[in-house]
Amino acid sequence: MLQAVIIMGSLGLVVGVGLAIASKVFYVYVDPLIEAVEALLPGANCGGCGYPGCSANAAAIVAGKSSPTSCVAAGAETATAIAALLGVSIEAREPDISRPGCTYSVAEAETKFEYDGISDCRAAALLSGGMKVCAIGCLGLGSCVRACQFDALHMGPSGLPVVDPAKCTGCGACERVCPKHIITLSSVSRRILHEYTRADCTTPCQRACPAGIDIRTYIRQIAEGDYHGAVQTIKERNPFPAVIGRICPRPCEDQCRRQLADEPVAINFLKRFAADYERRQGGPILPYKAPDTGKRLAVIGGGVEGLSAAFFAVRLGHGVVVYESSDRLGGLLWTAIARSRLPASVLEEDLRSVEALGVETRTGQTLGRDITVAGLLAEGNEAVLLATGGWDSRLAALRNAPPPPMVPGTWLLIDVMRLPGKAAGKTVFSGNVVVYGGGELGLAAASRCRELGAARVTVVLRGPASEASSTPGEGIEVMTATVVEALHGSGAALTGLSLRHLESGETSILPAEHLVLSAGRLPELIFRSDRPDDAEPGASTEAWTAHSPYKAPLNAAEGGMGLFSEADVLSDFSAAIKAIAAGRRLAASAHRLMTDGDPTLPENVLTPHAVVQNIDHVEGVPPVPREIMPLCHETAPGIDVEIEQGFDEAQARREAARCLQCGLICYRHAATAGGDARAATEETRPAG
Repeated sequence: MLQAVIIMGSLGLVVGVGLAIASKVFYVYVDPLIEAVEALLPGANCGGCGYPGCSANAAAIVAGKSSPTSCVAAGAETATAIAALLGVSIEAREPDISRPGCTYSVAEAETKFEYDGISDCRAAALLSGGMKVCAIGCLGLGSCVRACQFDALHMGPSGLPVVDPAKCTGCGACERVCPKHIITLSSVSRRILHEYTRADCTTPCQRACPAGIDIRTYIRQIAEGDYHGAVQTIKERNPFPAVIGRICPRPCEDQCRRQLADEPVAINFLKRFAADYERRQGGPILPYKAPDTGKRLAVIGGGVEGLSAAFFAVRLGHGVVVYESSDRLGGLLWTAIARSRLPASVLEEDLRSVEALGVETRTGQTLGRDITVAGLLAEGNEAVLLATGGWDSRLAALRNAPPPPMVPGTWLLIDVMRLPGKAAGKTVFSGNVVVYGGGELGLAAASRCRELGAARVTVVLRGPASEASSTPGEGIEVMTATVVEALHGSGAALTGLSLRHLESGETSILPAEHLVLSAGRLPELIFRSDRPDDAEPGASTEAWTAHSPYKAPLNAAEGGMGLFSEADVLSDFSAAIKAIAAGRRLAASAHRLMTDGDPTLPENVLTPHAVVQNIDHVEGVPPVPREIMPLCHETAPGIDVEIEQGFDEAQARREAARCLQCGLICYRHAATAGGDARAATEETRPAG
């Protein structure tokens, strides 16, 4: 008995010593701050935060890898409490919700493959592209529904996922499991910043629209009588629906698939109908906005591009002031279009709707005379956007006197060549001068700059050396295959330029006090203060950098690099709708700069030259005549009497019913002239 007690005691002692040693060897320290954060989390372990459980998310929050607002199962109170523990503050966050991006389901498609494998979209996508001819569309097996932890998704009767916005937390679980990226997170900001890619289920008309308006959706809304929704859809990408509905050259209609059966849908007239509905409501229908970011920016130029940039920047949550040198906003819309096509009352209402969204405007303010870039940055603006227009704005400025210098140290070549030389007793340049572009004329301008006092001149040419065959004079250097990417300055002075060599990709800073541009106008630029990272918010600094906005839909590989790239225009936009698109891109670029976002574009961004799937014929579409626009029958209409009177509601509904509601390679078969429809896909082939 005693022996047994000794053995058991010894065994217990050995185990105790072993456990004590193990506790020391395998001891894991748990940060009390992590424990405190985890205690505040709801313990759902749903994975909606992107981490495998609340413990992992708590550790990521403390490490700064996850936000205090990352828990999608908790409310704002939890996020505030976590932020208080960490000693940080929380800004208003724009909600994300899931958004399906497919038009027709597998069940409705005429042509499909049979698939008997695992009932999971990811497995189906690995076998010959899945169940549909369409390489883009939804496979319909419901993997996204099973991934959702909040019962916010279900498969609808058509076989496509349906989102309940009230339940969706924007966790992204459905987006992560979808192999075709059909269902994605969506918000106002995401849609403004998005550049369409070859992977998106776009329609031929949408691809042809410079602004990328979701034409298919707003026409369907008109057909269903949802005119308010149609206005909202149009204003996602177009701040001037009434104006564009009257003056657009309608490139979308040239690509309308309906013309393969009879005539294109009257897309632009339907846009005008929706805009006229808004005008009859007695007040503007305002699109959705992101929460206030507390950031301010200034837009120079109150034409179509500048106002569009302001419109989209406000919708991204920023405070915006537009400065216009003339006494009214609108630019060429006032001077280049007959009032019988665009009445003043229509234009004024669209301009007022931009202001109603929260854009502040100040007229009679000329850059270089009444305001300066450095002064606007010193006032606390995060950025200054330059959208001064083309030749029309320059000619207006030249009516009375030469225009004041708008960008520090920057000249147009035509002005330099007209300056009096030293013989007139005037030395204009001192220090280093860069002449950007112009070929042989650029070399002539360089010689002129030397005559006007420049110590040294560098001619920067985008093309090869053959562009400038003349021998440069003394004190003149030529750089070829090089572009200017950014300007650097301090206060009212230019100090240098960022250059990139197109062949090697190498970048460099070239000191310069003056820049001479061979183009006929100033480029779009985004000025930002070079504040140190540890500077207080709103702290002023004299140093600034002027960035070139990205030139979607062209990327760097297609000539979109540097100022005055092939993606830019050297004079006025050929249509107002193109200026609207440029304004959105300007606002998107500024937003990315101000929020430290990724400024690069997707590699597969959709361009006018992109090869996408398409169809070359339609079947099962009986001809239906296009609605005729009613015209004014007065022999001499007054200046505010429009020639085109617009569709009435019955005409608009009939014309909207003609839309085939296309997808990428699918379209609606019109079973009857009244527009009863069934979904179908057609045999396809790639088309440019």
